[in-house]
Amino acid sequence: MIEEEPSVAQAIFGEQLPVARQFVENLSAEGEVRGLIGPLELPRLWSRHILNCAIAAPLFSGHVGDVGSGAGLPGLVLAIARPDVTFTLIEPMERRVSWLEEQIQSLQLDNTTVVRARAEDWSGGRVFDVVTARAVSALRTLAPLTSPLVRPGGELILFKGANSPAEIEAAQKQIRRAKLQDVRVEIIGEGVLAEPTRVVRALVTA
Repeated sequence: MIEEEPSVAQAIFGEQLPVARQFVENLSAEGEVRGLIGPLELPRLWSRHILNCAIAAPLFSGHVGDVGSGAGLPGLVLAIARPDVTFTLIEPMERRVSWLEEQIQSLQLDNTTVVRARAEDWSGGRVFDVVTARAVSALRTLAPLTSPLVRPGGELILFKGANSPAEIEAAQKQIRRAKLQDVRVEIIGEGVLAEPTRVVRALVTA
């Protein structure tokens, strides 16, 4: 059973809500069959995934790279919520790349492109103002993978869970090596979402 659209979706997406609805419809219809989401995710697709990503959309600007985009969480959701921001979705698996490209065309997201690659094989240089990722790996693994894609003075905004402070503590060596500063957990959507979103933010200094 697919979760009903929460009333707060209107406030979060505004005039982009019809596009978000279409994406939810597409993901509900094909996501499980194509191995993008598990069967247990359908009853909480809006609350746990779509709104969890979209509530953080105001944090993003410039050219954003989404590492390990998968089903499009958070990249496609952010691209829907922020048509004024440019997104590059970086995904290594061919079937997921096909899905992402289909959604970009279906949803008419002219601010979004897909690159089939792993973060560690990225050859495009330090071109991003912000790099994000969700449900990819622990921070000690993710920081060295994502920071080389960000321009000096840019930022990492990584979607994480309640264990974020412990991840930061465990990644101190990698944080120093990646020359990250002001590494912190930000909680977004308290009082708005039943389960607020947590992101780890860090400044990439060099």
